[in-house]
Amino acid sequence: MEYRRGLSFELERRLAEPRRFIQVVMGPRQTGKTTAVRQAVQASELPVHVASADLATREDAGWIELEWRQARSLARNGQTAVLVLDEIQKIEHWSETVKALWDEDSWNGASLHVVLSGSSSLLLSSGLAESLAGRFELLISTHWGLAEMDEAFGYDLDDYLRYGGYPGAAPLRHDERRWREYMRDSIVETTISRDVLQMEDVRKPALLRALFELGAQYSAQELSYRKMLGQLDDRGNTATVKHYLDLLATAGMMSGLQKYDGSQVRSRASSPRLLVHDPALMAAMWNGRVGLLEDPAARGHLVETAVGDYLLSHAHEQGYQLYWWREGNDEVDFVIARSGDELCAIEVKSGRVSRGGMGEFLRQHPHARPVVVGGRNAPLDAFLRGEVPLFD
Repeated sequence: MEYRRGLSFELERRLAEPRRFIQVVMGPRQTGKTTAVRQAVQASELPVHVASADLATREDAGWIELEWRQARSLARNGQTAVLVLDEIQKIEHWSETVKALWDEDSWNGASLHVVLSGSSSLLLSSGLAESLAGRFELLISTHWGLAEMDEAFGYDLDDYLRYGGYPGAAPLRHDERRWREYMRDSIVETTISRDVLQMEDVRKPALLRALFELGAQYSAQELSYRKMLGQLDDRGNTATVKHYLDLLATAGMMSGLQKYDGSQVRSRASSPRLLVHDPALMAAMWNGRVGLLEDPAARGHLVETAVGDYLLSHAHEQGYQLYWWREGNDEVDFVIARSGDELCAIEVKSGRVSRGGMGEFLRQHPHARPVVVGGRNAPLDAFLRGEVPLFD
């Protein structure tokens, strides 16, 4: 049977409710958004009209109206129906058209559920903020975790560290060359060229690509903006690098984690800890002399990357922010902070020599919950499967 994610079950539940909000399914490329939507709609057994903006021109807002009218014909005489619009962000000014049509249906009492999905979180988020405030709910399609990849494809821990959480690449894992080419061509380059570079303020595409490649080599490591600029061929400045890191983060590719600090100003000014959003991104771009899992130091950073990715994937659902912490020679790999002064300090035993800053962090923040991943109470495999609580 085809594997079905929790995201799909949640969408099915929402389609069974009375029409209230537009459902927006958003997340990185190749994480199964279209499959999850299809499974949910099929399980709902509601009449559905599906259309993809890949078939329209960017200026064709009339395409949305045409598809919407066809869906309305399924929702006549009190019948509930579903309209699915995929890659909607490719239509210029799409959000204004969707707002007008949604409000018309609300006025007329039409029972038409609307599901929007898209690969470019950058462009999709922009449209949602502009016109659809108060009219939508988000469903985030994250990279797949170890438990999902195990259930769907039989991954063990080493498989997950090497090949990550991209379901489309899983059948190629027994052919290293094909897997790496697929990751680089169909995921990395497609995301950068079709999603990130569509933003008007990306004036140095070569710099952005070089920044991602650098981050993949240094994932889970602190790298000052000055050092980054020193290793990038294209000229840039700190503000440009920060901005490009934000774009890569929104595209589900790489983040620059800030240090945890009581002062937000000092936190934003600190050197970031680079983190690709899936272990596969680090493995696909790795150019070391030996493999990632065979190099003890590299494997350590890969393990830390996998832990950081797990935390990133659950941040929206559990409502926390992800940081790291260092003060002098004391360091904590990850810190998660949630409203109400809830803190969790996470140390990763990855095989690398640790600075061992947990004691000092707890002295300064005695209410924080300590978690040692790789220790007796939080084995790495169990942590990545979601079996270790982050908060009391």
